[in-house]
Amino acid sequence: MKLGKVEFCHFLQILALLLCLSGMNQAELTRSRSKPYFQSGRTRTKRSWVWNQFFVLEEYMGTDPLYVGKLHSDVDKGDGSIKYILSGEGASSIFIIDENTGDIHATKRLDREEQAYYTLRAQALDRLTNKPVEPESEFVIKIQDINDNEPKFLDGPYTAGVPEMSPVGTSVVQVTATDADDPTYGNSARVVYSILQGQPYFSVEPKTGVIKTALPNMDREAKDQYLLVIQAKDMVGQNGGLSGTTSVTVTLTDVNDNPPRFPRRSYQYNVPESLPVASVVARIKAADADVGPNAEMEYKIVDGDGLGVFKISVDKDTQEGIITIQKELDFEAKTSYTLRIEAANMHVDPRFLSLGPFSDMTTVKIIVEDVDEPPVFTSRLYSMVVSEAAKVGTIIGTVAAHDPDASNSPVRYSIDRNTDLERYFNIDANSGVITTAKSLDRETNAVHNITVLAMESQNPAQIGRGYVAITILDINDNAPEFAMEYETTVCENAQPGQVIQKISAIDKDDPPNGHQFYFSLTAEAANNHNFTLQDNKDNTATVLTKRNGFRRQEQSVFYLPIFIVDSGSPSLSSTNTLTIRVCDCDADGIAQTCNAEAYILPAGLSTGALIAILACVLTLLVLVLLIVTMRRRKKEPLIFDEERDIRENIVRYDDEGGGEEDTEAFDMAALRNLNIMRDTKTRRDVTPEIQFLSRPTFKSIPDNVIFREFIWERLKEADVDPCAPPYDSLQTYAFEGNGSVAESLSSLDSISSNSDQNYDYLSDWGPRFKRLADMYGTGPDCLYS
Repeated sequence: MKLGKVEFCHFLQILALLLCLSGMNQAELTRSRSKPYFQSGRTRTKRSWVWNQFFVLEEYMGTDPLYVGKLHSDVDKGDGSIKYILSGEGASSIFIIDENTGDIHATKRLDREEQAYYTLRAQALDRLTNKPVEPESEFVIKIQDINDNEPKFLDGPYTAGVPEMSPVGTSVVQVTATDADDPTYGNSARVVYSILQGQPYFSVEPKTGVIKTALPNMDREAKDQYLLVIQAKDMVGQNGGLSGTTSVTVTLTDVNDNPPRFPRRSYQYNVPESLPVASVVARIKAADADVGPNAEMEYKIVDGDGLGVFKISVDKDTQEGIITIQKELDFEAKTSYTLRIEAANMHVDPRFLSLGPFSDMTTVKIIVEDVDEPPVFTSRLYSMVVSEAAKVGTIIGTVAAHDPDASNSPVRYSIDRNTDLERYFNIDANSGVITTAKSLDRETNAVHNITVLAMESQNPAQIGRGYVAITILDINDNAPEFAMEYETTVCENAQPGQVIQKISAIDKDDPPNGHQFYFSLTAEAANNHNFTLQDNKDNTATVLTKRNGFRRQEQSVFYLPIFIVDSGSPSLSSTNTLTIRVCDCDADGIAQTCNAEAYILPAGLSTGALIAILACVLTLLVLVLLIVTMRRRKKEPLIFDEERDIRENIVRYDDEGGGEEDTEAFDMAALRNLNIMRDTKTRRDVTPEIQFLSRPTFKSIPDNVIFREFIWERLKEADVDPCAPPYDSLQTYAFEGNGSVAESLSSLDSISSNSDQNYDYLSDWGPRFKRLADMYGTGPDCLYS
């Protein structure tokens, strides 16, 4: 391989360095020739080991062990009587020594970045006695660095920001690379910086790594972000050095270098006149290329004829100017408005004032559109009064409304009946005159609040609303009466002139000057000898006694009619009756009892005691009746007893002779059972439904199958028939079986067949057969002919 001139010079320098190191590593151990190892009478022993530091290159890649150096003692005569040993860091594992020659070799690849030096101890021993012939001494093997580590940016990649429009040389950020090689030896760790990407906008200082701006007037609005690649190279940047790179993202931050500008010189918006107050009319925005606080603006109306009708505010999120209505619009009054609006930045940078004013103007024209509006009343609230004595049809007042539109359509009036459910008032549809429709009563409703509707004749959907408050004026149409229901008592021992009751009156009317009542006794009660009445002239009166010695036995209740007159015009009066009860009072005049019946009770017994006695008596009577009822009640066993004659339920007649009641001739139970034996007995307290579901098992005998099936069918019908007799009664079935050898004995068949059978002889059989003789005989007494 051919080497260049520079590379050849470096090669010669490295070769010379290696030769020097090799010579230094071959130092020998020397011993003083005039002094033995141990000298008697001497207090100071001269040091016998002398050598320099050993050096070995790192990262040796050869196949043979790397020669480090040689140890030699003056005692060694070369006859093999001396042996050398090593101890300490790396002895035997990394470094080995030839015990005969003292040559030291490294057996492994060494890395200075892992360990820069090793400390070992050398010893020379007599081979035969294995005793030291030289004192043990330490020496150091230092690892010589080579350039085997590239620079690294431990903090990369980097991000930084710099304001736009910054001057050239503005510092952006500093980058730092580190090299693991030995900084004290050679240039392996000396780093220089360069920029590989990002020119011509930015530059980097080679020694410090500080990145600076390299171009003036970099505009964020044109480009706001740059990606730089920075290189760090050791060996002071010379050829053959190692390098590393990192990226730096530089963002231009915003400054207020752009004034706001409206995209248009004028705007026009149409709004209906019915738009409510505070509604948004329009949104306008001045364009500003800046961002954040540098783009914040304020808007204001600086001129125009709509200064008091409209206002403008800013939307903090979008920086738009919002135009809203402050007053109601009226197409008939004004059809358009013109506004001059200014937009200006709130934060201005003095460095850029030379770019022009940081504000702009535009014109906004607002056109008011006509809409069909509902009629408008001349007043939002009408107040009217009427007397409660007014007759039906009396005029109370008039309301008026008009169409505010240019067409001025006629208006028709009506009353919202939801506000006049009783229909007390009417209104003329054309004139708006309100009249009474029913008699009014102030005491029922003193004020009527009604809503009057006004609608356009041409467009009934347009409805205006007016409000009318009608106050009912009072007249004296209610007579006075007691203020409450009095419970008046008088003691039996009352004295003449004693006050027993103070009364007052109320009147539903409401006279302007207040109530004034006058009290007196009626003419019939004026001359009574028991009580008198005193008018207190303050709308109250006092009832007093005129005598003493009231007795309940003679009269327990007095009725005193009182005449009350009000001060109305005309005045009204009423008679109210005061009920006065005579009571037994204690020494303090407090009533104890007011019942006249109490005098017929035994002395010493109070009303409470008598009530307790009566309660005890009633309780005893109830107990006696309950016991008697329980004893009379006859309990029946729940299960039919086999020994009990179930025929006790059969209704008997005093008929003589045989027949079905002749129980001596055959066993009635045998016919009922029909040769069917039941395993269990029937309970009386079980309903037929439950019995039907849980019937006992039958042991059927092949005989009498017809009777068994017949009775079984009738039993099931009785169980489910709601009109059947009680389930614990005896059921009787007159079934004689099928296929009787005897012909029909029915007299109906005989008659229908024109039989000449004569049954007149039955009348000769006695009175018992007279009924049959009458039915089937042909004599004059026959029922049928």
